[in-house]
Amino acid sequence: MADKHILHMLSPLKHVSPFDVNMALDAGFDAVVPYEGVQLDDVTGLVQDAIFSRPPRAGVKTGVFIGGRDALLALDMLEAARKAMVPPFVVSLFADPYGSFTTAAAMVARVERVLHKDRAREMRGLRVAIFGATGVVGFASGVIAARQGAEVTLVGHNGPERVAEEAEEISNRFGIAVRSADGSTDAQKNAILGSTDVALCAAKAGVQVLSAEQVRDSSLLVVADVNAVPPLGVEGLDVHADGIRLNPKTLGIGALAIGQTKYETELGLFQRMIAATKPVSYDFRDAFALARELAAA
Repeated sequence: MADKHILHMLSPLKHVSPFDVNMALDAGFDAVVPYEGVQLDDVTGLVQDAIFSRPPRAGVKTGVFIGGRDALLALDMLEAARKAMVPPFVVSLFADPYGSFTTAAAMVARVERVLHKDRAREMRGLRVAIFGATGVVGFASGVIAARQGAEVTLVGHNGPERVAEEAEEISNRFGIAVRSADGSTDAQKNAILGSTDVALCAAKAGVQVLSAEQVRDSSLLVVADVNAVPPLGVEGLDVHADGIRLNPKTLGIGALAIGQTKYETELGLFQRMIAATKPVSYDFRDAFALARELAAA
């Protein structure tokens, strides 16, 4: 009997995301098994139960997916899973907490595509402001954009302290410098937009971040929004927009355009896990590499 493709889905939350379960099964896994309320200290035992229950040849057909809502915890759990391996007993790994790595990868890749196609520009050297930066998608977007050479500012909505801590976390963890700014008021947002080339809006669903007037009066080259639930994060930005001109200066990218690349990226990484001939390990870097390929196609 052929070895089955089995995916173990770990989450520190009360529930594993149905979105990720559906994606994994549609990608072709034979079985998807959820584990809820998983803490960092639990990872080693769970992974070793998975690796030692099958012969080494089946390691490539065994996967561990790490979800949740905390990007740094997910990366810590991914590292714990790597350290739990006892070669030749090794399995494949994929971290995508709350879909943030694939969503952030898709947003930055779509922005890159529009910049290159319509502005003959790249991310390197551009001033990028992340609104909703204390959320998991905003955090991951800031890391990805900064790794591409952008001058990133994380913008907070409820004072400077929390967003400053996020900036420090990025610096400590990834060795890249990002700024932080308080965007609690419209006046503060306007000041930030006055010295920003690209705005990435990653606030929670149903929260408007920028008004149409703020975008019109800004110096933005591109604005992108991942919120598809009214009111949208950017007023007047069609969810299907893929580089639509909002005014003479600014191009817009909507949530469903980003979402299509996000969907293809997560599905694609699951499919690569299944097709791999040796165990693989994926995080936001791999998500961005694939999202770039998809956005450029």
